[in-house]
Amino acid sequence: MRLLEDVLADLGLPRAGRFDLTGDPRPAVLSSPLPVADCAIASVGACLGAAAELALARTGRLPEVTLDTGQVAAAMRAEFWLRDSAGRGVEGFAPLSRLWRTGAGWVRTHANYPWHRAALLAALDLADGPDDGVRPLVEHAMAQRAATEVEEVVYRAGGLAVAARSRAEWQAAAGAGVTSASPLVAMAPLGVGAPARSGAAALPASGVRVLDLTRVIAGPVGTRMLAALGADVLRIDDPRRPELPLHAVDGVIGKASAAVDLRTAAGGELLHHLADQADVIVTGYRPGALARFGLEPEQIADRHPGTIVATLSAWGEAEGWTARRGFDSLVQIATGIGWATSADGERPGSLPCQMLDHAAGYLLAAGVLEALTRRARTGESTHVAVSLARVAQWLLDQGPVTAVPPSSAADAEAQADAFRTDLGGGWSGISPPGRLDGRALTWPHLPPTYGRARPGWD
Repeated sequence: MRLLEDVLADLGLPRAGRFDLTGDPRPAVLSSPLPVADCAIASVGACLGAAAELALARTGRLPEVTLDTGQVAAAMRAEFWLRDSAGRGVEGFAPLSRLWRTGAGWVRTHANYPWHRAALLAALDLADGPDDGVRPLVEHAMAQRAATEVEEVVYRAGGLAVAARSRAEWQAAAGAGVTSASPLVAMAPLGVGAPARSGAAALPASGVRVLDLTRVIAGPVGTRMLAALGADVLRIDDPRRPELPLHAVDGVIGKASAAVDLRTAAGGELLHHLADQADVIVTGYRPGALARFGLEPEQIADRHPGTIVATLSAWGEAEGWTARRGFDSLVQIATGIGWATSADGERPGSLPCQMLDHAAGYLLAAGVLEALTRRARTGESTHVAVSLARVAQWLLDQGPVTAVPPSSAADAEAQADAFRTDLGGGWSGISPPGRLDGRALTWPHLPPTYGRARPGWD
């Protein structure tokens, strides 16, 4: 509970009062030499604590929060536990998204999206082809270069590759931009607008409209948790860059999902029409990437005053890294987590889940809920900012722990099944973590349907 109370304090929220934490404090499925379970529980707990405070601001009553640590553990691996009608999961990482040994050091690539895969091969001067045939060619090309050289060459080509660094090496590379002195969840005033809705509400965020401009795991985790807490979430995607099969289901649970082409005049006008109606806009792109669409925080504040803006990025304010694309697996390897979890000191390890993504998502949702509370009480709108790199720093700041023996695959699946729910359309997945006043949270907008909704709120 100490870590949870620290996060609540950082958000300006009261210490966990009516908060009941049940289950094993360190679930075996999250076994790691780093305190993954502690940070996972704290991030989800902070989100629920912020939801309770919003409920108090809107209704005058503070609900009781219950959180099962086993459900947190299942939720941290929710994309892994997604199943179709035949009980099959959906592939997560593509064959070329992996750790590679180079001529000097290790490098992690991310090539799940076709355009990132193409950029990786182009950077290494390799022709496209079947994965089985391309993989040995990539291995050979990697062996001819140092890890940092691969990182730069692939990045310049528009791809994703990051050299494995120790924590000290990352701190030297990132400068003061991502340190324990910077807020885990940054909250900055963004202007004044009309107070949020108050009065009777079935759930803390009932009636709140959220415009979701995020992809992959972290942002969608945060916005779907807002949906479970009552928000009406509308996710917008670029029809020219469709989502991968896994995220086309996992990323739209609890939401309406629509496609809008922002590169057209009509699409841009429609999106700003939606922004006019939104209480919250959540983005998951690199800082500055949405400026041409008028969707950076200051632009939103000018054009849509009173709107809460939440931004999620991979690298935050890390010097020289802010403009780079990134994913959980890459941030792990860059920040020193790879070497901190290495089994032998020879090959970098990894966390037992995409913990940076999931924790960042719940922390982002916590920040949004606290921002809604502020707006309800003062009329002030807020810019909420979270980065995967800062979450990585937070995890490392807690220091190593003695890892508990990990669960067997069968035990892990049995534990996850205890929190499995029907998603409709033949899909099943993990239910949202937590209870308010004894009532389990549930997902709205089921079954999840990618890109087919009308781009608007009913």
